[in-house]
Amino acid sequence: MSQQFQHDVLVIGSGAAGLSLALILPDHLRIAVLSKGNLANGSTFRAQGGVAAVLDDTDTIESHVDDTLNAGGGLCHEDAVRFTVEHSREAIQWLIDQGVPFTRDDGTSNEDGFKFHLTREGGHSHRRIIHAADATGAAIFNTLLAQARQHPNIELLEQRVAVDLITERRLGLEGDRCLGAYVLNRDSGEVDTFGARFVILATGGAAKVYLYTSNPDSACGDGIAMAWRSGCRVANLEFNQFHPTCLYHPQAKNFLVTEALRGEGAHLKLPNGERFMQRFDPRAELAPRDIVARAIDHEMKRLGIDCVYLDISHKPEAFIKSHFPTVYERCLEFSIDITRQPIPVVPAAHYTCGGVMVDQHGHTDVPGLYAIGETSFTGLHGANRMASNSLLECFVYARSAATDILRQLPQVSIPIALPAWDASQVTDSDEDVIIAHNWDELRRFMWDYVGIVRTNKRLQRAQHRVRLLLDEIDEFYSNYKVSRDLIELRNLAQVAELMILSAMARKESRGLHYTLDYPQMLPEARDTILLPPTYAG
Repeated sequence: MSQQFQHDVLVIGSGAAGLSLALILPDHLRIAVLSKGNLANGSTFRAQGGVAAVLDDTDTIESHVDDTLNAGGGLCHEDAVRFTVEHSREAIQWLIDQGVPFTRDDGTSNEDGFKFHLTREGGHSHRRIIHAADATGAAIFNTLLAQARQHPNIELLEQRVAVDLITERRLGLEGDRCLGAYVLNRDSGEVDTFGARFVILATGGAAKVYLYTSNPDSACGDGIAMAWRSGCRVANLEFNQFHPTCLYHPQAKNFLVTEALRGEGAHLKLPNGERFMQRFDPRAELAPRDIVARAIDHEMKRLGIDCVYLDISHKPEAFIKSHFPTVYERCLEFSIDITRQPIPVVPAAHYTCGGVMVDQHGHTDVPGLYAIGETSFTGLHGANRMASNSLLECFVYARSAATDILRQLPQVSIPIALPAWDASQVTDSDEDVIIAHNWDELRRFMWDYVGIVRTNKRLQRAQHRVRLLLDEIDEFYSNYKVSRDLIELRNLAQVAELMILSAMARKESRGLHYTLDYPQMLPEARDTILLPPTYAG
């Protein structure tokens, strides 16, 4: 039997952005935080590197802003960059106040009392990455989750998969406001109805659209797809960041080797031990991720090799073990001792730089609907996200969205009673093999045709295939009961189409979008903005 729920704020997603917003909002609001699997299954928990922020006396806001603009290939919105960086210190202080155990270093301090070790990553001109060894995401997530569990007004619900948003337009009413969401309870198999005065999409990115990815299985672009179907514009979805260094091993699923290794002096090498990055960029291993990923891809194709190698074994053993315990232990599971051996690595899809268009408060085109974190497009990342700016964006925009919600709260009444999910015309599926086949086909052609290097012909092939898939999926969705696999496949195929359309619209190479047909960068930088059929303007 399906159920009805009512909250002041419904947060779809339980990572850094969603938990932060729930904690920043006051205790008198009833808040639901939904996780479509276990709470720790998202990308936040896996983040290794850290959070970029201006914390040291030798660093400046202008320097951080300039580094971000330079990495972004001319497409960053300077107002969004400046807004994020100017609020970086207070975001870090809030995390410290919550109890996040960042790695300390008595040699790094300033007049405000910060005494934390700061590392440096690609594209940064200063050491400004605050971290918790090489498991920063886990440290942040565990701290925020522990705090959320102490707040009785925050309801944490696992195994809840959002199916679609409920808007006034969907119900045939006047207006466009978001009123809640239909949510599959995986334990009961029923689709429940969640009404809310405000709905926040904090569902992460869509890197699972690619065959090889550093992301968890949950990164299916759910929020982007739901927002698009509800009438929200999306932007710059052609810019998919491929992390240059993921562990290459048949049993090492999705294990990212943190960029901080290169920040601390690790070298990228060919199988013969030769370094190669200096041939592609004067910054060598510290070049931005798009340059490093393309260089690795080029060398692998040129030499016909399966991987390249990341070598930090020239550093002292104690240094490696103390700074990179997670990488050390994980590699050791596969008989790779990084204190003595190089790590086999390949690029893998990592971060979705585009997303749902929002303003400085995380507000979308649909009243009452917010998007924060990787789901959103704020203008911060431009054509290439700079390392460790993503977690910072989560905290800054969570705070900004919370402030906006409180400002609007007095004018927003409790939504009307919402109709229950209608499952009367559907049956149980006995053809789940179709979902598995379509899932595999989608991820393979996206990797082959919409990957690190693109061409017009590859994109046209991808467009043709995704349209056939979408037709199949729509027919399946109309006739059978929803499941997590079906919901995710539907969303992933929708976002794949948006990525392909965005890539086809950009007639240049810029940042993460590199095409052999248009290898030069146009003199004017423009965002790629797609308008859904239901966009009200």
